Amino acid sequence: MIASALEHPNQVAERLTGRDYVSWSAISTFQSCPLKWHFRYQLGLPEEVVSASLVFGGAIHRAAEFHLREILAGNPIPDLDALLAAYQAEWQERDVGTVQFGKSDDVNTLGQLAERVLAVFQSSELAKPSGQILGVEEELRGQIAEECPELLARVDLIVDEGDCLTVTDLKTSRSRWSEQQVAGSADQLLLYAEVAKDLLPGKPLKLQFGVISKTKSPSVEIHSVQLDAGRIARTRRVVQRVWQAIQAGHIYPNPSPLNCGGCPFRTLCAEWRE
Repeated sequence: MIASALEHPNQVAERLTGRDYVSWSAISTFQSCPLKWHFRYQLGLPEEVVSASLVFGGAIHRAAEFHLREILAGNPIPDLDALLAAYQAEWQERDVGTVQFGKSDDVNTLGQLAERVLAVFQSSELAKPSGQILGVEEELRGQIAEECPELLARVDLIVDEGDCLTVTDLKTSRSRWSEQQVAGSADQLLLYAEVAKDLLPGKPLKLQFGVISKTKSPSVEIHSVQLDAGRIARTRRVVQRVWQAIQAGHIYPNPSPLNCGGCPFRTLCAEWRE
């Protein structure tokens, strides 16, 4: 349904999704499969299954967040056991019966991998920011495109390094990132820069991904993203077009091996007839 001219875009978003904002996750989900977006963000349906890879990534992220929050609070740097406890807490909140494991994975093998990954994280520059931490998992909001709701950005790490303000997004990956993967993921950070640029007016922004790979020999790598006004303008237009499609109710499945393999709504998708 097209919005009334009297409605603010935030009001439209709340009417359609129950949230008065849009997130990058919602935008990218709609781009990959509008029906998946409909099930997750519009209907709020529970997931039939969730991949162990996603749970593992969320648990590692939770442990890294705990580590950084302790530094922000001025507390002693947590040891490996404390990080593993944070990792396990994520699993304890899950119904393991809904977790889809790989052929050679289970809770124990992933726990062993987590110990190796978090030990490498502890010794990395990502775990030892050079500057003053201003925010961990910080929520920022701002208008990034005309006639669109505000973007809610959950920024993993914001650090004042003196000569610049560094915005970091943490990612977990099954392999090390290539430059093509960095370039392909840059839109998210470029939009986050738009809502973070006024935190310290006049101070230049530095954007980066902190990629924690869960390979046999885990690694933590920092990948910089260059500010690009042309690409920011293009990404704004993409958000506008996606939002127009959402308002118009353009909901349909987008089957592909990439989209469907680990989708938590496969049964509902197969039954969809609207």
